[in-house]
Amino acid sequence: MHDLGKTLMLLGGALLVVGAALHFGGRFLPLGHLPGDFHWQGENTSFHFPLMTSLLLSVVLTVLANLFFRR
Repeated sequence: MHDLGKTLMLLGGALLVVGAALHFGGRFLPLGHLPGDFHWQGENTSFHFPLMTSLLLSVVLTVLANLFFRR
């Protein structure tokens, strides 16, 4: 039962951090508008490719996964 409680507390903390990042993210983290995010707009079409945002999220999630699921 001790491990279940610890796991639930970690998941709750992670949800709190993710929720705060989503709520306040527009002010502090301009995700989708970083240098390296491509946006082309034509006459009738537009294309947005958030390359740098994808790379940043990949690195952050990889580090978090390695911290939490290390054996």
